[in-house]
Amino acid sequence: MVDARPPVGRTPPPHDLSRPNRSTDVPRAGTNPDSAANSVAGLVLAAGAGRRYGGPKAPVFLGQALRALRDGGCDPLVAVLGAGAHQARSAVDLAGVHVVDNPLWAAGMSSSLRLGLNTAAGLPGISAVCVHLVDMPGVTAAAVARLLTHTHPGCLVRACYDGEPGHPVLLGRDHWAQAAATARGDQGARAYLRLWADQVSVVECADVAAGYDIDER
Repeated sequence: MVDARPPVGRTPPPHDLSRPNRSTDVPRAGTNPDSAANSVAGLVLAAGAGRRYGGPKAPVFLGQALRALRDGGCDPLVAVLGAGAHQARSAVDLAGVHVVDNPLWAAGMSSSLRLGLNTAAGLPGISAVCVHLVDMPGVTAAAVARLLTHTHPGCLVRACYDGEPGHPVLLGRDHWAQAAATARGDQGARAYLRLWADQVSVVECADVAAGYDIDER
């Protein structure tokens, strides 16, 4: 389980994050001497009600989001469902996916992030989680694969599109507890990424994907 107790101050995670935040300075998958396993779990946050969209987005976009993560190299896959969970199960092939129901989905995305990280923490050999939002169909497997080349337990990596930060976000295992503890409302890991902004590596993905989200039909 992820210990989601609030952190005291800006306590450094166990992994050394003292290096510059250029993506070329992040160790590539398999090169971290402290970790024998560098598997990345793909996590889709898909519990929202989609009020502006006119209904839950999971039944429409979840399959595509899972494929992007899977084809980009994530294994295992985790999906957090809430509003529209029954419809999503009927519409999407979830075989092999760790599906988590969030009864507190109305409290915002952060509750889903905590559930997803707790689920990943219970899976063997996972060094990082690639967090993806269900309503971003422009994100491709190529973008996911590009982020995953920077996997290690201390990584903080974020996709950007023409310089604008977006998703997916790669959270190394060393960050899960504090990311969960600082998550509030619909902000997800945003507060944690701001706290550690000088350590976040950004990876440009505009040449292989698009970072827009779908808010309306």
